[in-house]
Amino acid sequence: MASMADMLKPKEVKETVLKTVQLDGQAVLKIQQHCDSALPHIVTGQLLGLDVGQTMEVTDCFPFPSAEDDADAAAGSYQLDMMRCLREVNVDNNTVGWYQSSVLGSYQTQEMIETFISYHDSIKKCVCIVYDPQRAARGAVALRAVRLKDAFIQLYKDQKLAGKDLREAGVGWRDVFVEVPIKIHNSSLAQALIADIAPPSGATAGDLERLSLSNAPYMAKTMSSLIECMDDLLAEQGKVSMYHRNSARQQQQIAAWLQKRRQENIARRAAGEEALPEEDPVLFKPIPEPSALDTYLATSQIAGYCDLLSGAAEKGMAKLYLVQGLQKAAARV
Repeated sequence: MASMADMLKPKEVKETVLKTVQLDGQAVLKIQQHCDSALPHIVTGQLLGLDVGQTMEVTDCFPFPSAEDDADAAAGSYQLDMMRCLREVNVDNNTVGWYQSSVLGSYQTQEMIETFISYHDSIKKCVCIVYDPQRAARGAVALRAVRLKDAFIQLYKDQKLAGKDLREAGVGWRDVFVEVPIKIHNSSLAQALIADIAPPSGATAGDLERLSLSNAPYMAKTMSSLIECMDDLLAEQGKVSMYHRNSARQQQQIAAWLQKRRQENIARRAAGEEALPEEDPVLFKPIPEPSALDTYLATSQIAGYCDLLSGAAEKGMAKLYLVQGLQKAAARV
């Protein structure tokens, strides 16, 4: 039997892993309305909800003031005022993260990482909801929940972002951001209201827009963004190549200095003088290795653009085959 001391000993609380983000329909509508109305600007807002085991429940949200409308101090007071007002009307006012809009799925930036780090100290399971209005206009599900991987957070806090440190920790470019599955939740009353006001089944304007074969503008914008990311990646690779060239040049200079010092010491010993130290020279400072974070972010963004192009091309080919089948069927009649 367990002793009294063992029974009174406080149990260790194991931190659960976040597996699902549950969004209320009201929060989704607020996010979409705010981001759609602000196009083409990037806007952000606060997510409110509860942390329930392996699920993060997002029950409400409110937008942040735009940068041109308010200063940082005023924006901070605005958030506090909003939280106090929500608490007074008995609405969930627990911060669980933030949401932001994106352009063609581009969100992997250092600013987002810094925001995650600032949230992480107080909210371990902080999430960011990214909404892409342009993809939503094409009929796609443009919501995604992302968070930083715990191993990368520790490396970022320790400022171990060089390629060697990341390789030793086993953190690749796919291990910076982690996407969490999203589940849309509506109350029973909301579902009953939707069923009551739902229009009769049939083709709607949105259904007809999904059959549009005009894919070139979207593909051109995505390809342009992809080319810009490729340029950024080439620039980062140029920095790495420059680092290796400078390191090799420094090693040659150190080797030449050591050879000259050894020859000088041989002459000093022959003259009966004390030899000089042959340690690494102080004047040759080690060249710092450039951070691999920008390379990781550019690579991750390139992969995202490739996924967008692949999905758009797949849907475009399916529409073309559908139209071809309809034309053949019409020709037989």
